[in-house]
Amino acid sequence: MKKIKVKDFFIGAEMPLTVVTGPCVIESEYHALSCAEFLTRLFEGRPINFIFKSSYDKANRSSIHSFRGPGLEEGLKILEKIKATFSIPVFTDVHSPEEVKEAADICDVIQIPAFLCRQTDLVVAAGKTGAVINIKKGQFMAPWDMKQVVEKIRSTGNENILLTDRGTSFGYNNLVSDMRAIPLMQALGYPVFYDATHSIQLPGGHGERSGGESHFIPPLSKAAIAAGCNGIYAESHPNPREAKSDADGMLSFNQLADLLDVWEKLYEIVSVTC
Repeated sequence: MKKIKVKDFFIGAEMPLTVVTGPCVIESEYHALSCAEFLTRLFEGRPINFIFKSSYDKANRSSIHSFRGPGLEEGLKILEKIKATFSIPVFTDVHSPEEVKEAADICDVIQIPAFLCRQTDLVVAAGKTGAVINIKKGQFMAPWDMKQVVEKIRSTGNENILLTDRGTSFGYNNLVSDMRAIPLMQALGYPVFYDATHSIQLPGGHGERSGGESHFIPPLSKAAIAAGCNGIYAESHPNPREAKSDADGMLSFNQLADLLDVWEKLYEIVSVTC
């Protein structure tokens, strides 16, 4: 498995656990900076690598009335400020080929959302930036289908690839997690994350917005670590009930703090036994 460098650490086999976390969307500059400050302190002294994640635009919201974020220009300025202020790597979504260079110039990792993972122009444009690219497996795809997505990135000469499982469509408004997806995608040669918060989503479950079953985040995230994932992706918020996006599917900061202790111990056990 290839080891992928992000800022001053590596992600991959025999490397420390990496956790990608932060609010789903940038709600304001003050809110994003406050979250980044808290999370930076939370991860200090832990044998876990931390990447701050928040989106400048949520382009795939259920409703036309849903909050999308500050947009590309303002959002990237906020992420750049977070990166400089706290000396932490930052991570965000991209949705069109026109966005990728600007996002890659600032962010340490740019992400292809699950719904867009088969959009060839977007994937190739992202690859051409040379940035670290995290690709979420589409809910509609088998793990082995990600081979073709990986080949699109590799065709640009970019080997800085991360893959993420976020569950698979299981009937209407529901997802199921198959932990076999983790070793199956690792067999493609790149580190694999498990998205513990979107995997418990109920897409469109509330009509104008998605629902979520956050009580399943702890058992599923622990199962993913036991299955050998290289990192956990778990969005978090100081008060999820007030979140402007994915309110039903995020961890509170208190819940995240408790889970970090568990993830740390479990990852250590799995690393030793494997």
